[in-house]
Amino acid sequence: MYRYDEFDAAFVEARAAEFRGQVARRLSGALTEEEFRPLRLMNGLYLQLHAYMLRVAIPYGVLNGGQMRALAEISERYDRGYGHFTTRQNIQFNWPKLRDAPDIIDDLAKVGMHAIQTSGNCIRNTTTDPFAGVAPDEIEDPRPTCELIRQWSSLHPEFTFLGRKFKIAVTGAEADRAAIRVHDIGVQLVRNAAGEPGYRLFVGGGLGRTPMIGKVIRDFLPKADLLPYLEACLRIYNLFGRRDNKYKARIKILVHEVGIEEYARLVEEEFAAMDGTAAPDAAEVARIEAYFAPPAYRERPATSALFERMKREDAGFAAWARRNVHPHRVPGYAAATISLKPIGGAPGDATAEQMRMMAEVAERWSLDELCVTHEQNIVLPHVALDDLYAVWTRLRAQGLDAANRGLVTDIIACPGLDYCALATARSIPVAQMIAERFTDQALQEKIGPLSIKISGCINACGHHHVGHIGILGLDKAGVESYQITIGGDATETAALGDRTGPGFSYEEVTGAIGALVETYLERREAGETFLQCYRRLGMDAFKERLYAAA
Repeated sequence: MYRYDEFDAAFVEARAAEFRGQVARRLSGALTEEEFRPLRLMNGLYLQLHAYMLRVAIPYGVLNGGQMRALAEISERYDRGYGHFTTRQNIQFNWPKLRDAPDIIDDLAKVGMHAIQTSGNCIRNTTTDPFAGVAPDEIEDPRPTCELIRQWSSLHPEFTFLGRKFKIAVTGAEADRAAIRVHDIGVQLVRNAAGEPGYRLFVGGGLGRTPMIGKVIRDFLPKADLLPYLEACLRIYNLFGRRDNKYKARIKILVHEVGIEEYARLVEEEFAAMDGTAAPDAAEVARIEAYFAPPAYRERPATSALFERMKREDAGFAAWARRNVHPHRVPGYAAATISLKPIGGAPGDATAEQMRMMAEVAERWSLDELCVTHEQNIVLPHVALDDLYAVWTRLRAQGLDAANRGLVTDIIACPGLDYCALATARSIPVAQMIAERFTDQALQEKIGPLSIKISGCINACGHHHVGHIGILGLDKAGVESYQITIGGDATETAALGDRTGPGFSYEEVTGAIGALVETYLERREAGETFLQCYRRLGMDAFKERLYAAA
């Protein structure tokens, strides 16, 4: 995994010192809140519904045990003993005091972490496949590309004050596990006819109040051209994107209004005029790639007698192995998902004690590496098959053994009205009620893959548009109302969900989800997932039952 060098350390320390002075001036009254706002946002500090919130950057989701342990210490010392892992592969602390923010930033800097560009109208944290570097179907590890983008985009003078926030995602496989088609720019590693690696680029995706699926702007881009081409894309957006209306200031609106052909023409003209400028130095690219060399795996048999025996002897472990253990490119190893979705819990939350335990497990059994997923879970990417039972046993001791990755209780939810000043409805309690309805493990497995995503407002931080079932909480004359969509998909077959009709009250929404699931179970064909069933039957088959139940 990438390790900050001397330049990175000096860069982060200088920003921490600068922010300490800014906070001191705010506390003394020398800066008003209006003057302080853009300064704190550049350092990931929001003013939420009840308190400040600090969003900490975890570049492409990767961190080591020491960093996870530092997050646990921060949550206890400065917050309320827990953190919230987000769909941007970051972590948020919901209750820090302003006076403590500089100390938190200093503590982060000591372990090579920061909160720079986790907010504001800039290029945000680049996200990727949580199985990056270990997935058997990868063309290449996408993390060196993510790191290249991080270095290029950090405090980029042209793109620090864009019309709106800007999000990039990268995947290294044909199977899209990074939702690249619903990002401002999506980057996919591909090979051309000659077998050379390069990139397919998508542009103009995004969710929020105007959801759109990204369009292909380049089928193949040589690897050396990536940064100049991204720079051209950003320049055209910066030049021609809307500035008169913040809701229309996204690149997806520009691409939609001028058309992908015209936008592509403008980008190609800009790219040609750059004549190779902004291309990274080959030595620097090699240095970055070297940091992502495979770890020192021990040679192991491709199968594990212990792993197979424990699956036979322990039903709980067998269920976890079916759902939360994933193939690995190295024989004798697997990747394992730690679900942060226990029944009754807040999706994405982890206590300080749980974070310390995850750090310990990573150091002992996963070559000191973890990855935060955009589904609000944690992946241990390098676990020997022989060690999986020990890992599961340790997770179970902290209530992190839920065998539900990708199932109906693996719900994505934003913080909603419990924390967010922008929210118009609750998200976390809705997720908890739905999960409690489907507590039974056998029922979850009978239902099979089903993605439920919940947002507490139109900004769609819960990605509800691309949930197999999406739930959007709105305020209707002072009363919470929940719109439901069906058929969303964030993968390589990306689609936006279709709205079912009128919304449901807070008390009705769990029953409505139950009606949708029951319809699916009654009408599915053999081996058919919920999404496949919906695509075959269409809306009417589900809508009739849904509103009859209401």
